[in-house]
Amino acid sequence: MQQRVTLFAKGNVDLRDTLVAHRAGGGVVWNGINEAIRARGIPATVRVRHETHSRFDALLAADGKVPAMLAERALPLAAYPPASQFSRAVFDAQADAFVFSIQADLYTVMFRHAQEGFLLHAREWQSWSEDDREWLRQHFVPSGLLEPAQAMASLGRIVERLRESTQAPVLVYNVSAVMPGDSIHCHLGLGETIGARAQRFNLELVELSRRTGISIIDVDQIVARGGSDRLKLAQLHLNAAGCEAVAHEVVRVLADLDVLPAAPRQ
Repeated sequence: MQQRVTLFAKGNVDLRDTLVAHRAGGGVVWNGINEAIRARGIPATVRVRHETHSRFDALLAADGKVPAMLAERALPLAAYPPASQFSRAVFDAQADAFVFSIQADLYTVMFRHAQEGFLLHAREWQSWSEDDREWLRQHFVPSGLLEPAQAMASLGRIVERLRESTQAPVLVYNVSAVMPGDSIHCHLGLGETIGARAQRFNLELVELSRRTGISIIDVDQIVARGGSDRLKLAQLHLNAAGCEAVAHEVVRVLADLDVLPAAPRQ
């Protein structure tokens, strides 16, 4: 008998590509976590409820209501519509496990409304129309990148809020710090690279796991073991083989947490 399992995945392409499906060249090249489950012979089917994510501080502040000035304006926010940015569905969901990623907090610069104080992920605002860019400049100020401790403090409060209503496990993807083809050997004058920033975030996530008991999906270690040239397309994007490797790790962790049943012995 098949066990039905529900995951709520609040994150972006790293969660979507590994858990739902990864598309490339006009077709599906990795068909998500259920493909990994079938390969292991586990008698379960997973439903993934996926919602895009801007940043942990914005999620923590979300009340489920889109500010009127955003609801009235058709901004080209692509995969980050206001309904998703201000959603608190993750806190109301009935799920067997919750999955997050630190990827967005690593590189996303949010905009804060000058009067009302809410945060907006103005995705690719540089390509907006001049009218929309001027509107953004008039009403918002950039909030800047977060330090790892700030991001993990917000994630810690999100975990606390979830545990007010559920004991379902919380899994969090870290980020591979390796850039395929990177040949930097001297960092003088470069400032902080995305790889160095990823390392700091990954270490802060370990400390959060120690305090809260969340489970880390160690993408950094998976890529290190398998090779970045074999598993990655770019700094923040995995190829089909990378997605498969990460999905199998998610299945392993879920089984270890008894969210998934064990595979029958041969």
